[in-house]
Amino acid sequence: MKVSNILGLNARTQLFAYKYNTRRGKRIADSKLQTARILKIAGVPIPEIYKKFRDPRDVIDFDWINLPSSFALKPSRGLGGEGIIVVKKRAFKKDSNKKELEQSIWLTTQKTRVSIDDLKLHALDILEGAYSMGNVPDVAFIQEYIGRHKAFRKYAYRGTPDIRIIVFNKVPVMAMLRLPTKESGGRANLHQGAIGVGVDIATGITTKAIWHGRQIHLKPGTNRKLHGIKIPNWTLCLETAVRAQIASGLGFLGVDIVLHPEKGPMVLEMNAQPGLQIQLANMGGLKKRLERVEDLQVRDAEHGVKVAKALFAERFADRVKAEEGIKTIHIREVVKIMSSDKKMVEVKAKIDTGAWGTSIDRELAKDLGLYKKGEVLWYKKSVSALGSEKRPVINIIFWLSGRRIVTTATIANRENLTYKIIIGKSDLTGFLINPEM
Repeated sequence: MKVSNILGLNARTQLFAYKYNTRRGKRIADSKLQTARILKIAGVPIPEIYKKFRDPRDVIDFDWINLPSSFALKPSRGLGGEGIIVVKKRAFKKDSNKKELEQSIWLTTQKTRVSIDDLKLHALDILEGAYSMGNVPDVAFIQEYIGRHKAFRKYAYRGTPDIRIIVFNKVPVMAMLRLPTKESGGRANLHQGAIGVGVDIATGITTKAIWHGRQIHLKPGTNRKLHGIKIPNWTLCLETAVRAQIASGLGFLGVDIVLHPEKGPMVLEMNAQPGLQIQLANMGGLKKRLERVEDLQVRDAEHGVKVAKALFAERFADRVKAEEGIKTIHIREVVKIMSSDKKMVEVKAKIDTGAWGTSIDRELAKDLGLYKKGEVLWYKKSVSALGSEKRPVINIIFWLSGRRIVTTATIANRENLTYKIIIGKSDLTGFLINPEM
């Protein structure tokens, strides 16, 4: 990870958070209730809110006994997961005939018992500002509890994992799965001892992991690998995060997504100045990624996700070398390109290490169904002997010497040239090139 690519605290604040985030957007992100209200209006999925407490009378008059078996009591303006009580189930006792009798007692995710009086006192503490910044009066609320998705049960301790996605200019630029541990008390906050696991933007597969700021490969105390975990509904997770950004009016933020076991991705909260440990979890710098999308014209959430997958896909070069070895290719090769209807078309290609990226002929791209309305990711300025022009950039999948390559390609007019596709050095990792024909 290059130092020049790392985003520091000052750069985060001055170059992105301060520059691209409005006061209105910050107010929304600072309040979980405001966040929920705005997202609900925009149709972005959120956990249901059962009750809000704005003054002590609300707490005293509320019918606590009829709460569901599981829920979360939270402060609206709490920081870093502080002040949240997560109740997992209702406690029972048995009578002399060994029949279960319902009690007004619940068990939290930390297996502590809480009564109605405990919940009331906690709600009153929240109202007095015990967990808000500056200890200013706050609002308490009771929210739907989202249990662990089955995909994460082997990796998370009791609590609910979440996915932190950094979104900028409608593009998800980096993501991290946060796994609760015993030390974190079932919470997904890294500073409390949770595990941060980097996620490949293109596939939703975990790559690297950190715990207390250092890299780890296995879940502590087990032999379970933390890389290779496939996050379900990944594309929908990314699109949900972008839709949350659009609704909030924030240009740069972190969106925390939870996976409901039945309903799918939901937004838990937003952060106008997200933490930067996500860079360690991904062993990659945020600064370079943010700069790459800063000036792009992104239409909507679907377009933003396509751009992200094209720009920030992990190439897994080390794994390829280990599993397949270094492959030797020639400067003239036949590649198989996947068309829009999933058919394979063989095309003669030129391997050009003097070019950075891959380029494909305009008419060929049209014939393959790859160049049409809605498929252009962005436009790239290109300078040649004929002058300067803006070339469309599209997604492309091709096979070179039996190896599948998912990348982007600029579209150019190559109708009078021998080769309809040029493969540049950015797509040649893991290959040796034999200059002989």
